[in-house]
Amino acid sequence: MKHFTIGAVAALVMTTAAQAQQSIVVGHSLSPTSHYGVGAQAFIDTLTELSGGEFTGEQAPAGQLGGERDMIEGLQIGSMDVVITSTGPLGNFVPEIYALDLPFLFRDYDHARTVLDGEIGQELLDKIGENNLVGLAWSENGFRHVTNSQRPVRTPEDLEGLKLRTMENQVHMAAFEGMGAAPTPMAFPELFTALQQGVVDGQENPVTVITSAKFWEVQDYVSLTGHVYSPAVVLASPILFDGLTEEQQGWFMEAAKASAAATRAEVNRLEEAGVALLLENGMEVITDIDKAPFAALAEESSYSVYTDQHGGEMIERIKAVE
Repeated sequence: MKHFTIGAVAALVMTTAAQAQQSIVVGHSLSPTSHYGVGAQAFIDTLTELSGGEFTGEQAPAGQLGGERDMIEGLQIGSMDVVITSTGPLGNFVPEIYALDLPFLFRDYDHARTVLDGEIGQELLDKIGENNLVGLAWSENGFRHVTNSQRPVRTPEDLEGLKLRTMENQVHMAAFEGMGAAPTPMAFPELFTALQQGVVDGQENPVTVITSAKFWEVQDYVSLTGHVYSPAVVLASPILFDGLTEEQQGWFMEAAKASAAATRAEVNRLEEAGVALLLENGMEVITDIDKAPFAALAEESSYSVYTDQHGGEMIERIKAVE
């Protein structure tokens, strides 16, 4: 019979604990201090707390592990654990998600959050689950606005000919073609350099992203068009998630809800402080915009991308939510 010293037993216990502990990588495309970073940290902290340290985690921010499409593909093959992503590239995997990207569909933040936290949001998370991904919770970017380096944009005519980076999203590209711009899809990690070098004239993103990326260094004008509400979603790899116990899956779901709540709170804060920050850093902020002409052109050119495949029922259901 072997005899162990107290020190040896302690070492054995520590080794066993270390083997049992699993570190989860949460990938996203923005800086660690952005609203995504806040959400990623809330996910990690909540998961660590609920699991009693069985799971820990770390962020892979700022596109370290690729653009959003790359990271989503990584989830499908199991090279990524958890990803916080915009819904832009997700439509390439789950076409029904395109409904959320239709321009001028959501009235305001309350409307958008009510839709996503309700029956429609759950249906879409379930649909994600049918496409070799796990949809854990709806998070947020915010309403998107146009920035550029050429001129103030107040009317669709002002967009004419502007090379505008969009996400790799058919609905967004069709909308901007309809409004007169020249949409140029590219992954977010490439965008700052492309703006700097004049490959594109402008881009469109929520105030939260415009501030975290410091686009004022390469853009002069921001027009508060609010043309699209941009949700985000917390996704997990099915390879990881399906290997968890029911209790562990519950921890991941709760961590995702905490992540979404923290991100939305940060979006609220940044929306209030962000415009002032843009002005402080020398951007001209255009607020006197008549959205009706933009909406008419965008809806005419882009809604059919969705309705031709999926019909108009989802759109009407979203509009009807109070």
